[in-house]
Amino acid sequence: MNDGPVRTAERVLDLFHGARLTPTQRRIAHCLMEHAQRVAYLSASEVADLAGVSQPSVTRFAMALGYEGYPALRKELRWLAVDEAPQQESEHNPMQLAVQAEADHLVRLRDQLGRLDDVERAARLLVETPVLAVIGLRAAAPLVGYFGYFAAKVRPDVRILDTGGTNLLDRLDQARHAGASAVLAVVLPRYPKESLDAIREAKEAGLAVVVITDSAVSPAAQAADVALPAAVGTQLVFDLHTGPMAMAMVLLQAMCDADPEPAQRRLEEFEAAATRRHIFEA
Repeated sequence: MNDGPVRTAERVLDLFHGARLTPTQRRIAHCLMEHAQRVAYLSASEVADLAGVSQPSVTRFAMALGYEGYPALRKELRWLAVDEAPQQESEHNPMQLAVQAEADHLVRLRDQLGRLDDVERAARLLVETPVLAVIGLRAAAPLVGYFGYFAAKVRPDVRILDTGGTNLLDRLDQARHAGASAVLAVVLPRYPKESLDAIREAKEAGLAVVVITDSAVSPAAQAADVALPAAVGTQLVFDLHTGPMAMAMVLLQAMCDADPEPAQRRLEEFEAAATRRHIFEA
């Protein structure tokens, strides 16, 4: 199978990491990813037609990414669209290659974290809320459970919302009435509609929304006050979520750093209780 278009789309996606894009700009970004090899040879007006936006929007999009204009961005896209030179057959089996791809995602995440502005902003929002509601449905449910287990050691009231239905919005209302001012949502492909609806409901209720998702142009990022992208591995039958899990724990560390004294006190209280109750063998 020719994976050239997939590799090109992944390279194009790297251009958007950390960028704060408007909904229109996200639409353009999505178009560039969907047609990664084709758009490298289109004019700004042709890209605008393909994305269903105006030509000035394409120019502003290029400038938002740090380029002087669309021609400079197109030059970069052409370089990204060049197929890699034929390589010798890999000595690694498909499982090893999937793990290597995940390692590459973590390297990109490391580089992305060279700027912590968004992580620190998200941490402040979540530290300031007396009640921390964490939304994660379907594939994201295990991840929010993992995050919530540790978050509860340093935060007084953590509520994991990992089941859908009308009960989800009821529990979101309960968290808001109990004092919640912000929520954290983990939304992973294939982007459950209930998760997106819950995010919008939270926004309409006046809550700040922090989202961990796979891409800066995912539908979840569009509704968030702060979006923290971390790529998902797609080379196996089911996705690998190493990147989003790493991002979740980075965020929790940033929360501890933003409010260190209460976090340390609660950790010490937990350790004392664990020792007294003989919870662990070691």
